[in-house]
Formats: sequence, structure tokens, C-alpha cells
Amino acid sequence: MQFKEINNNVFYAGLNDSNRVIFDELIPLEHGTSYNSYLIKGSNKTAVIDTMYPPFCDIYLQNFDKNGITNVDYIVANHGEQDHSGSIPSLLEKFPNAKVLTNQTCKQNLMEMLLINEDRIQVVSNNEEISLGDKTLRFILAPGVHWPDTMFTYLVEDKMLFTCDFLGSHLTFDDLYAKNDELLYSMAKRYYAEIMMPFAFVCRKYTSLIENLNPNYVLPSHGPLHDNPKFIIDCYKDWASETPKNLVLIPYVSMYGSTEEMVNYVDKRLNSLGINVICHDLVRDDLGDLAVGLVDAATIVVGAPMVLAGPHPIALNAVVLANALKPKAKFASVIGSYGWGGKLAETISSLFTTFKPEIIEPVIVKGKIKETEKNLLDNLVDSIAEKHKNIGLL
Repeated sequence: MQFKEINNNVFYAGLNDSNRVIFDELIPLEHGTSYNSYLIKGSNKTAVIDTMYPPFCDIYLQNFDKNGITNVDYIVANHGEQDHSGSIPSLLEKFPNAKVLTNQTCKQNLMEMLLINEDRIQVVSNNEEISLGDKTLRFILAPGVHWPDTMFTYLVEDKMLFTCDFLGSHLTFDDLYAKNDELLYSMAKRYYAEIMMPFAFVCRKYTSLIENLNPNYVLPSHGPLHDNPKFIIDCYKDWASETPKNLVLIPYVSMYGSTEEMVNYVDKRLNSLGINVICHDLVRDDLGDLAVGLVDAATIVVGAPMVLAGPHPIALNAVVLANALKPKAKFASVIGSYGWGGKLAETISSLFTTFKPEIIEPVIVKGKIKETEKNLLDNLVDSIAEKHKNIGLL
């Protein structure tokens, strides 16, 4: 494959993976992903920014030969995870004089996870610069935008910022640059939800830093490149903000339809009051869509039946995911039905531990909800509306 020139001797050297359907054995991929690597030819030295996912290593190395690259001086590791760093050992073997440039935390990860010898690694510090001749690399430590070892690399003269996982998306592409359309927005939001949302505070910090830096290009490690960075920067300012939207997310599971009937009733009533609702079937719907709903929701209502003496385990998975992603939701509740007993609401409510929303009185009924019990759901809906109103969402 011919490396594609971005601008002024900076080249895209990555690869698409349209066949991959799940990432980290957790995240469904609707449109595959890409593994972005970059080559910078300075007047004196050549650098590679991030490398390649190991299953594509052979193709990746062959592309250096096809593009006539006979020497690499520096291999920049912005982050130690193998989808970016996994081909560093092979690249070091191919270019025996090359040094890996990375931060101290990432150095330890590379030595432990990839068995790279310490003498092949040169540690850089925050805002340190290294010259390639007519081009200068500046390193910006960004711990917490995904891993503690993450950093950005800024190509000073060309105003290009290589952000590793930050501001990326799981999306293959033919043209280099993001179209800033509905598909890119959707995939970038899923990516934020699944990977960056637990670190929203840190995301706010580095989004502001990048906005002030005002780069001409933002070049992430997954997904299309940004030659109009304002679009993705504005997205992150919205997604990582502390203020939720007027949205209720209802992740639910229903075995015999009783819980689903309650979900549908709450959905209809909330909509009638001008509150947006996302109902997420935990058995049939994509886990990534649940994560996206968590980005904006002000309230989470978990719908679940009892299984033996406890809540349906799939419903518990939704709470575990929410705890891991630490959404901005302010309120939560539980609705569901039981057959012969158990602590449905108490168990689920007690599991909200990392972001600790205010619990609104749950509604739990035996069997099918009766007409005489629907006022309990009305009370729940009215309480949610009042909570949203009190924080300025209605």
C-alpha cells in the first residue's frame, strides 16, 4: 500500500480492519476499525508515530519496503496498548538503530507487555522537544485519557497533533479525512462512551488544552483524520460536560412481558411531559447503544423481573456497566415485577456505587401491573419530571 501524504512529508501509514466485529472482546464494532500509524520525514531524521495491531504486522512492515523507507530513527509510542504498540518489537528489528520515544509510565508497560529492552527506549518528559531537522516533535503527557501512560505528540511546524485514542472513532475509511457527518458523529460518540466517558474530567482538561493549541490537524489512532478539528473538539466539549440532557435511559429485561409493559407505560408518560426516553432491551440491543445513552441521560430507570430470589442477572450487567463508565446521570430508579419474593429494588439500587445517583422511589409489583397500581408509575414519572425541572432540564 502506498503511504498517503497528509501534508509536507507527513504520511498516513495505517490500515483498515473491516472484518473485526468486536474490540477488546467487549465492544461491538458496527463498521470495523482502523489502526492509524504515521510517518514523518524530517530533513535529518525520520519518525514513526504509533505502530500497528500485531495481526497486521507483516503487511505493515512490507509497506515500509514498498514505500522505500530504509531508515527510521524514532518510534513514538503515545500509549502502550498493543493495538498501537504491538508492532514495535518487529519495527525495532527491522530498523536496528531506531529508538522508542515514550514517557516513563509507558516505558514500563512496553518493557513488561512487549519485552522491549530498556536500552532501546528513550524517555521524554512533558513539553520536551526533539528535532528531526526541519520538523520538531513536542510531547504532551496526557495521563487519564484512557490509560495512565497516554501522551500526545505535536508536530510544531505543521501544527499537527497526534492524539492516540483521544478524539478517535472505530470506523474504517477510504478518504483520509472525517466527513463530519451523522455516521462519524455516531461512531465517535460510541467511542467516547465506551472508552473515554469514565475519564470525563480529564477529557474536559485536554479538550480545552487542544482547543487552545488550535492545531490544523488532529490525527487519532482509530478512525478518520480531522482536518477540521473544531467539529470533534465541540463534540467532546458537549459529551464530557457535567450537565446531562433531558433524557431518561431505561435499560430493561423482561421474561414474560410484565416488566416490558411497565417500561412502555413509563416511556409513553415521560414523552407526554416532554422528556426524551431511550428504552434499551438488554437482551437484543447493542451494548454500545446502551453506552451512548449513558453519555447524556439525566435519569436511569432499570427494568427487571426477579429470577429466583434476585434481580435478573442481565439487568445487573447494566448497572455494572454504568458504574464502570461513570455517567453524569443525577437520578436513578427501578421498576419490575416478581413472582414469589426477593429484594429486587434494594439489590439493584445498592449497586450504584461509583457515581451514586439520587434514588427515586422504585415501583415493584407482583406479576402483571394492575390498573389500580399504575398510579405508582405515574408518581414515578412525576417525580422524574420534577427532578429534571429542578436542575433546569425542563
